[in-house]
Amino acid sequence: MRLLRALRARRIAAAAAYGGGGITAVGGLTIGLVLVEARLAKKMIRATPSTPPPVADGVFGPDTGAPLSFVMLGDSTAAGLGVHQPDETPGALLAAGLSAIAGRPVQLTNVALSGARSSMLPEQVDRALAASPDVAVIMIGANDVTARIPAAESVGHLATAVERLRAAGCEVVVGTCPDLGSVKPLWQPLRWIAQNASRRLAAAQTIVVVERGGRSVSLGDLLGREFAADPREMFSADRYHPSARGYAAAAMAVLPSMAAALDLEPDFDVLPDPRRRTGVLPVYLAAAEAADEPGTEVAGTRVAGTDRGPRGRWATLLRRRGVPEPAPTTPGAA
Repeated sequence: MRLLRALRARRIAAAAAYGGGGITAVGGLTIGLVLVEARLAKKMIRATPSTPPPVADGVFGPDTGAPLSFVMLGDSTAAGLGVHQPDETPGALLAAGLSAIAGRPVQLTNVALSGARSSMLPEQVDRALAASPDVAVIMIGANDVTARIPAAESVGHLATAVERLRAAGCEVVVGTCPDLGSVKPLWQPLRWIAQNASRRLAAAQTIVVVERGGRSVSLGDLLGREFAADPREMFSADRYHPSARGYAAAAMAVLPSMAAALDLEPDFDVLPDPRRRTGVLPVYLAAAEAADEPGTEVAGTRVAGTDRGPRGRWATLLRRRGVPEPAPTTPGAA
């Protein structure tokens, strides 16, 4: 299964590069049943919160020193839909944590938009670049899956966004598509289809991100397992978006990779995982491994002085642990 996902992810990434149509996740024989179950699930999921996400933009951390510029891009997960306080949003959590690690202020600019698909990234990147960012975090993909957007189309937009940000000297960390199979009102086979479509997209996202000089962090299994264990605490009132605790789990997975991208030296442990292969792999294999393991970072590397081998770009699999939880911080005036 994992090798099959790796091969499919590589095909999706290649189709994105060459303008192919991608791979659909649902076959014709199951579409009728899936549509019926999707309608039932939609009735059970409470309406999307009418209150917009809290605005957390501002300066976090000490008053002295030149601030790092941090931009947040993506969909409702990146925006923080479902929580009520600015310091509960993932952007605020990441800005506070990064400030604590760097020992300097962090200017947060959040351009994420609830309901955004990957096709909306070009406009978000335009706004992000206006902030002259040092580091960017992108969380996107769930709306592409639910709208049945071809995966190659989705990752093509993401690839271009990463390219533009990297060309501007910005480090990029992408939290890959979450595991939609963890949403409780879904039944089989819709749950299985949602899970596989999510993980397939997440693996393809990892490939295009690493190929273009960014880092990816797997969010799917991390949130899925915690949501499954304690769904009332991890989901917000709409039973679809994360709660404050769920967003904190995602932020703690992404923060170490942000610090590493900026060459900061926090006291994180990089641990091998006995359940999977570790070390250096071709990026498409690393992407499939990461899609199945919570909180796994994939980043490009070099072997024997070269960044590519006979099976493509070399990549490292890392799982960082020991992230200090940042104290809640109220953003100051920008």
